[in-house]
Amino acid sequence: MTAPRRPLDDLLLYRLSRLLSVAGSMVIRLCEGRFGITRREWRLVAVLASRGELSSSELAEHAQLDRARTSKAVGSLVAKQLVSRVVRPGDRRQVRLGLTESGQALYEELFPLVTQINTELLGALSDDDAARLDESLRRLHARAERMVEEAVLPKADRGRRGAGGANATTLKPRKPE
Repeated sequence: MTAPRRPLDDLLLYRLSRLLSVAGSMVIRLCEGRFGITRREWRLVAVLASRGELSSSELAEHAQLDRARTSKAVGSLVAKQLVSRVVRPGDRRQVRLGLTESGQALYEELFPLVTQINTELLGALSDDDAARLDESLRRLHARAERMVEEAVLPKADRGRRGAGGANATTLKPRKPE
C-alpha cells in the first residue's frame, strides 16, 4: 500500500515561497518600476547601507548570494553609479564596495517603503503572534543552518539534470535533540 499523497501546500518551504512571491512582488515592482533596480540589486544596496564597505566576498556572504550573481549585480550597480569600488592604498587587490551618494539616497527613499509593506503584512498578526512568529523564524533559521552543516548533499551536475544515481540526494539521519 502506498502512502497517501500530500498536497504541496502542506510543505513549509512551499508556503513561505508563495508568501514571498505574493508579498515580495510589491517590493519587486517598487524596485524595478520606480527605482530601476532588481530585487537582487536592492538586497546588495540594503546590505551595504547596513554594514558599510565590504569586499565582494563579504557582500555575497551577508546577502546570502553566490559570488557570480553578486559580481554581476555589483557590476550593474557600479554602472548605475549606486555602488563604488574603493581600492585600498598599498594593496590594489583589496577592493571594497560602498554606496555612492546616489546609492545612499536610493536606500533612504526605498527602505521606508519596503518597511511599510512589511509592517502592513505583519498587521495581520497580534503583537503576541508577531513576537511568536519572530521567535519561530529565528529557531527555524538556526535549525536550517544545522541541517545544512549536517547534510550530505551532492553539488548540482548541470549537464545531467534529473539524473539519479550518483547525484541522488541523501541526508544524514537526524540527530535526536
